[in-house]
Amino acid sequence: MSIRDERREAAIERMADHLLLEGLGAATLRPLAAAAGTSDRMLLYYFSDKDELLSATLQRLAARMTAQLDEAVPIGRLRSFPVLLEEVWAALASGGLKRFMHLWLDLAAGAARGLQPHHNIAGAIADGFLAWVKSRLKVPRGIELASSAALFLTSIEGMLFLEAAGRRSISDSAVTELAALSKRPR
Repeated sequence: MSIRDERREAAIERMADHLLLEGLGAATLRPLAAAAGTSDRMLLYYFSDKDELLSATLQRLAARMTAQLDEAVPIGRLRSFPVLLEEVWAALASGGLKRFMHLWLDLAAGAARGLQPHHNIAGAIADGFLAWVKSRLKVPRGIELASSAALFLTSIEGMLFLEAAGRRSISDSAVTELAALSKRPR
């Protein structure tokens, strides 16, 4: 790895730490450069433009979040919908992953407004999490994995939004109800 590549990687790590603490509102060039320990001009030496810089930093954060989720809910054994939902919901409530969720909501809000690279990055992260769910979800015979994973993802996202709006009790009720629904005979 060249010195330039090493410095770029170090800058990404520092900027990722900065965004976790400050949110996407602090994703302007000067604060990111300060967090990276360099100037905004040097930062643009490592990246072609601000979109590439933000994309690389958010992808690093997504990788960090996935690694923490992997620790909380290891791959290996498949889990039923209610078991996986309870494990993921508990993991997301933990202090370490909560910071990522706040940043995710910032990113999703920017994507909803059509901002780039927010829209593309948010889509890629959502696709990655959907694949993560598919690798851990056990579905009953005759049920499609893709649609069950999509239901899982939309359930978690809705619950995160409601928690952010100060309605954790609604999200907790949803976990209980989804678990009960999946146990009822069809």
